Amino acid sequence: MTELYFKGGPIFMGILSIILLIILIISVVFFITISTSKINNSEQTLRKINTVKSLGIFALMIGILGQLIGLFSAFRAIRFGEVEASPEIFAEGFKISMIPIVYGILIFTFSIILWFLLKRVLKSFYKSFKINQN
Repeated sequence: MTELYFKGGPIFMGILSIILLIILIISVVFFITISTSKINNSEQTLRKINTVKSLGIFALMIGILGQLIGLFSAFRAIRFGEVEASPEIFAEGFKISMIPIVYGILIFTFSIILWFLLKRVLKSFYKSFKINQN
C-alpha cells in the first residue's frame, strides 16, 4: 500500500491524505455536536455539513490535477528524449498516473457517504427534538 502511495507522487497523495483526515475530523465533530444536541440552528449546521461534500469534491479535483501533471511531465520527458518511448513505458506511466485520481475518487465517495449519513442523523435528531418538545 505504501508503494502505491509513493508511486502516485508523495505531494499529491499527501495532500489527498490531509484532505481525508480533515473530512474525518469534521465528520466526527459534527456527529458529536449533533448527538449531544448542542445545535442552535439546523440550517447553519446543514451548511457546515456541506463542507464535508465540498472537501470531497476538492479531493477529486486534486486527484485529477495530480494525474494531469504526471502525464504532462511524462510526455515532456519523452519529447525531450530523456526516456525511450515504448508501449510498455506508456502503459506503466498511464497506470501510475491513475493512482492519485483513484485515491481522489475514493475520498470523494467516502465524503459523499459521510455527508449523506450526517444529513440523515441531523434530520432524525430534529424530528425527535420537535416531538419531545410537544
